[in-house]
Amino acid sequence: MGVQLTEALAEYWHRRIREELTFASGATVAEEDPTEVTEFFKLGYRGARYSLGYGACPELEDRAKIVMLLRPDRIGVTLSEEFQLHPEQSTDALIAHHPQAQYFNV
Repeated sequence: MGVQLTEALAEYWHRRIREELTFASGATVAEEDPTEVTEFFKLGYRGARYSLGYGACPELEDRAKIVMLLRPDRIGVTLSEEFQLHPEQSTDALIAHHPQAQYFNV
């Protein structure tokens, strides 16, 4: 349950970022995000959220750079020697909002 809640919260913040950006075209998130829930599951919205350790960003070692920049220790999140965030359900991501940003399968 903790993993699913973490993923849902990450998706919530991704939407909040899209709302706050109000892209150059003048479109709002309501105009760009899909109206059907199934399209959200297919990631049918503008931009993508890439997590380290997965296909698009396979190098977990890059997480050390993010930790250095964001200093998550200020809120009690630490990085292990194996480049895992602690507490366990902590997450990070790189978010790209270019209209052509998307996930891919290898």
